[in-house]
Amino acid sequence: MDQSSQARLNFKVQRVVAIVAVALFICKLVAWWMTKSVAVLTDALESTVNVVAGFISLYSLYVASKPRDKEHPYGHGKAEFVSAAVEGGLVTIAGFVIIYEAVDNFIHPHIIQKLDTGMVIIGITAIINFGTGWYAIRIGKKNNSLALIASGKHLQSDTYSTIGIIAAMAVIFLTGWIWMDSLIAIGFAFFIIYTGYTIVRSSIAGIMDEADHALLEKLVGRMNENRRDNWVDLHNLRIIKFGSVIHVDCHLTVPWFLNVHEAHNEVDAFSEIARKEFGESVELFVHADGCLDFSCKICNKIECPQRKNKFEKRIEWDVHNISSDEKHGLVMA
Repeated sequence: MDQSSQARLNFKVQRVVAIVAVALFICKLVAWWMTKSVAVLTDALESTVNVVAGFISLYSLYVASKPRDKEHPYGHGKAEFVSAAVEGGLVTIAGFVIIYEAVDNFIHPHIIQKLDTGMVIIGITAIINFGTGWYAIRIGKKNNSLALIASGKHLQSDTYSTIGIIAAMAVIFLTGWIWMDSLIAIGFAFFIIYTGYTIVRSSIAGIMDEADHALLEKLVGRMNENRRDNWVDLHNLRIIKFGSVIHVDCHLTVPWFLNVHEAHNEVDAFSEIARKEFGESVELFVHADGCLDFSCKICNKIECPQRKNKFEKRIEWDVHNISSDEKHGLVMA
């Protein structure tokens, strides 16, 4: 699937998420109106965040799906990170609002009613939320969309809090312990705040182009497995994230005596491995360096007509040593 198709799919999935968020918010408001439970109000308040965040994410994915242009040569994918940051912030704020409402209810308890009907309504919303969140995360991971992953995680955290709220409502229904209503609400408010923090943390990592170590390890592993004799060294690898696309640039050291076409063929072979493994989610830009005398110590090219030093050791590439801006032969020299 090409980048434009991925972007369109991301947008369609987020549109479903936004529509579901509105429908479930209405259901939870009905449940709160029937029960007057602050725990149910907790769930409804988080759903207001779902609605707002859902439409913010929808707009961000619409922007991210726009094709590259003269002003945005790398596309508009950064909009996803801004969206995720806003969503995480709203989730965190909702958590603090819930704590306030729970403490107020503990001091001034409300009369709770029709808990059985409320539990049924809230239970149905939990099932729908979890299914929608699972689908959003699945597509988000497949297409490398932080906005979709953030939406999915938010929906699933909403599901977990809803399950806890249903359990609290059941305890209250069976025992009559009204104070449990506020206590459960506070407990899940802290969980919601933590979820908001993790979403914000991920979005900041994307905005700051933090290295994706899991992806890098997978990429480096494939390069080691398919390493050619002319690939003497790999270094100065860097990553820039633009929404669902990760741009990777690096320096590949090849024998200095290769002509331009031969060096280009080595770069093409190197890039093809990334394309086969990651498809359109990774763009690889490779700069070819010519080897120097010290490179002989780490070069195991057997039939080399220009060898100056005896081969000593092949260096296995890993995330740490390929990120260095020094050629590895310098380290061993």
